[in-house]
Amino acid sequence: MGVYLDSVPFSGIIRIRDMMYSVKDPFRLDQGDVSFDAPATVKQAMHRAIDENRSHYLQTTGLPRLLDLLAEKLRQKNHIPVGSAEDVMVTTGGIHALYIICQGLLEPGDEVIVPDPEWPPAAGNILSAHGVPVPCPLYEHLGWGYDLDELASRIGPKTRAIYINSPNNPTGGVLTREDLARIGALCRERNLWLISDEAYEDVVFEGEHLSPASFEGMYDRTISLFTFSKSYAMTGLRLGYVVAKDAALRDRMKKVLFYSASNIASVVQFGGIGALEGSQEPIDGFRKELRCRRDLFYDGIRDAAGHVFSGDPPKGAFYAFLRINPEWKAPAGIAAASQSWAMTEFLISKGRIGCVPGVDFGRYGEGYLRFCFARDRKELTGALDSMRVLFSGA
Repeated sequence: MGVYLDSVPFSGIIRIRDMMYSVKDPFRLDQGDVSFDAPATVKQAMHRAIDENRSHYLQTTGLPRLLDLLAEKLRQKNHIPVGSAEDVMVTTGGIHALYIICQGLLEPGDEVIVPDPEWPPAAGNILSAHGVPVPCPLYEHLGWGYDLDELASRIGPKTRAIYINSPNNPTGGVLTREDLARIGALCRERNLWLISDEAYEDVVFEGEHLSPASFEGMYDRTISLFTFSKSYAMTGLRLGYVVAKDAALRDRMKKVLFYSASNIASVVQFGGIGALEGSQEPIDGFRKELRCRRDLFYDGIRDAAGHVFSGDPPKGAFYAFLRINPEWKAPAGIAAASQSWAMTEFLISKGRIGCVPGVDFGRYGEGYLRFCFARDRKELTGALDSMRVLFSGA
C-alpha cells in the first residue's frame, strides 16, 4: 500500500460537500464553480465530434489542432515566447496539470514554497510527489500579496521551486508586475523553478494579469498551467494545459500524463478547439457579470452581516475571502476545532449557506471564510437574506 499517501490530506471541501448534500434547498457558495453555461461554440464542437465518431485514442499530449491553437494563444495573449506546439500538452483540468508538473519536477525531499492561504490541492500535489510544501503567508494589508523579503527568506538549500497562483484562490489577490519581477529575479539568482498557476487569468477586475513566463529570461525556468474551466465555464469537462520550454522536463511530464490518462477525452478536446476558434466575447461577458455579482455580494454582506464579516472586494478570481469578527462566538450545539470551522458549520446547519473555512487553505487562513460569488444572483441574494436573519441578533 502507498503508506505515504496517508500524509496527504483531503481538502475540507470534500467534507463540506457531504454536509451540503444533507441540506434541503442549499445555497452552494462553497463550490468554486460558475453558474454560466459553456459557450455555444464549445457545445457545437462537442456535438460534431460525437456525430463524427471522434471517440478513439488520440496523441498523448493532445490533438495537434488544439496544441497549435494553444501555442498561438500563449504567444498572442500571454506573451510567452513559445517556440513550437511541442512545448504544450493538454491535461484533465488544472489539478491534473499541477499533478504532472510535480511528479515530473520533484525529487523526494524537494521543497516548494507555496502561498498561504492557498488552494489545498497545491500542497497536496507536492506531497503526493514526495515533496515538501513550505508555506509563505499572503497578507491582507498588502492586497493579499507577499512580503517579498519574507518570501526570499523561505528559500533554503532544499528549495526546488516557487509556486504562485495569481489571481489567487481563495483570496482574489493579484500579483503586480513588480511582484512578479522580484519573484523571477529570486528564481534566476537561486536557480529555482517557478510554477505559475494561471487558472483565473481571465477573471481580473482591477489591475492586469501577467504571465511570468513572458518576462525576459523567465520562460526557460517557468512552468505555466492554465485551464478552460474558469474562462469558458467548462468546469465539469476537465480540460487544462501546461507549457514549458525544457525538453527533458516535458518528457518526464509526458510519461506521467500517459500513465495517468493515456490521452485526454477526445470529445472534450474538440470542445476546447471550439472554444479557441470561436468568439472570445463570452470571456468578457462572464467577467462583467462576475464583477456585478461581486459588488452585489459585498454590498449585501455590509448590509446583512457587516458586524460579523469584513474585507475588501477581490481584484481577481470570484471568491469573497472575508474576515470573521474575532468576538463572534458559536452558539450552543456548534463544536468545532477552530473559529472558521465553527462559522462554516453554523452557516450550513442554520442558514443552508455553503462556504469554506479559511483554515482549510492554510494556517494563515484561519479567522476567514471563503464564499464563491460566481453563483447566480438569485442564489446569492438568497444566501444574503438567510444571513440577515441569522445575524440579526448578533
